[in-house]
Amino acid sequence: MRLFIALELPGEVRAELAGVQRGLQGLPVRWVSGAGMHLTLQFLGETDEALVGPLLAGLAGLGGRPIRLRLAGLGAFPSARQPQVLWAGVGGDVEALAALRGEVAAATAALGLADEARSFKPHLTLGRVRQSAGPRERRAIGEVLARAAPPAPLAWEAGPPALFQSVLAPGGAVYTRLGP
Repeated sequence: MRLFIALELPGEVRAELAGVQRGLQGLPVRWVSGAGMHLTLQFLGETDEALVGPLLAGLAGLGGRPIRLRLAGLGAFPSARQPQVLWAGVGGDVEALAALRGEVAAATAALGLADEARSFKPHLTLGRVRQSAGPRERRAIGEVLARAAPPAPLAWEAGPPALFQSVLAPGGAVYTRLGP
């Protein structure tokens, strides 16, 4: 099973991000559906189905105190000059968010699951640049992104982390919340 651990987003945040996506239409980007938007804490990748129960048990005790987050700007990974992923930033209590992410990593490590090699950079994926986009198109995407209106700085209180399954499909990944 292809799994990840994430925080769900409230409807008004997803709606704001969908508005940002509409403002960027016409770019060679495969957009994330509003229903699929989330804040990833840890991507686990292919994971033995037998670990779902222990993962859910490990997550059940995490996220005890509320974390206040907000939308904060737009950007691209790895850079605006060579964009592959377009994202909206996350601000607010990012120290508490990083601490929660550390708790998640410790819970998964206790089950023998490796942590991601890259450092945690909280963001909300809006879309992925199509593989067919050439260097000129990618630079143009970065220029459009730099001029685009950022999302309104909506604030929300993050809920507890949840375990999701990701199934890759021709129209994009389909996410299913497994719990808790």
